[in-house]
Amino acid sequence: SSQLSSLPLQILLYVNGIYYIFYFLATLAMIIYKSQVFSYPDDLLAPDLAVLFLMAILEMPRLYLGFKGNLTEAEAPLGLSLGLTVGSVVLSVYLLLWQAYVLWADVLLNALLLSAYALESGLKVTAIAAFVS
Repeated sequence: SSQLSSLPLQILLYVNGIYYIFYFLATLAMIIYKSQVFSYPDDLLAPDLAVLFLMAILEMPRLYLGFKGNLTEAEAPLGLSLGLTVGSVVLSVYLLLWQAYVLWADVLLNALLLSAYALESGLKVTAIAAFVS
């Protein structure tokens, strides 16, 4: 029997897990910084923080299902992880385009995250195709 799980996907999931910790802490620090330095509207601070924390909550099962689906060569967990990736992309785009203040560091962090999500999604689709066939 041949091994169908994807080593590049597994490495990228691991790197994304580490990068997301950095992303979360940096974005949280920038939101705190922006709320102190700029006249951050009170009605926009809570949604920005809520999106960041929702994204963190979504990231855990997304990565777990990705790891599990790839290692067990099961398309269902990998497909669920792909679906959660879509949700993470939407939240990342919110933080990139629609939060109250967008700094160049926000653009850089989100561009890296979205690039990783895109590459990861392509590898997930490829792995699912390999598992199904």
